[in-house]
Amino acid sequence: SLNISAGEFLTLLGPSGSGKTTLLMALAGFVRPDSGSIKFDEQEMIATAPQKRGLGMVFQSFNLWSHMSVLQNVMEGPIQVLNLTPEEAEFRAVKYLKKVGIDDKISFYPSQLSGGQQQRVAIARALAMEPKALLFDEPTSALDPELVGEVLRVMKDLAEEGRTMIVVTHEMGFAKEVSDRIMFIHQGQVEEEGTPKQVFGNANSERCRDFLASSL
Repeated sequence: SLNISAGEFLTLLGPSGSGKTTLLMALAGFVRPDSGSIKFDEQEMIATAPQKRGLGMVFQSFNLWSHMSVLQNVMEGPIQVLNLTPEEAEFRAVKYLKKVGIDDKISFYPSQLSGGQQQRVAIARALAMEPKALLFDEPTSALDPELVGEVLRVMKDLAEEGRTMIVVTHEMGFAKEVSDRIMFIHQGQVEEEGTPKQVFGNANSERCRDFLASSL
């Protein structure tokens, strides 16, 4: 179980297979829980696409449409889901591409971009839906090490704006610096929870301490 407040940056840590991605997919509506409930603004969330839930999802593998330009990738959701006109969608897309620092590649196709650039386009695409909360599933895991920083900088800027964010990551320094709260998940259970100072400095769970020691 977990609760997240508006404007909070929650980081989910844990070994592979512990359930972090499954939790995000359940929140986003891609996976139907066997039991329990998910509430957003006190309303029960039914099995709908994440955009309908007021959520933006950023995947580790970018998931951009290869046959569409950067601009078209970001415009598509607002047009198809939010029923914006092409003119409105283009204005919004350019706005968020500028926010993530990729507006100079507006006419490029995904194959012409680096992994870090593709991920920034994916973040702009999520932002263009103007969600109430953003979900990130290991957004830097598919990137070469030298490209990780550019994506983390964008995420840090978003956190400083007070956006509600739930992030699965293995970037421990980033998690320690930016998170309001950290949850360590092991075998589908929340085994440790607290501020970065508490979790990194004085974790109660031996499994959490071992995980952090091997990750730092």
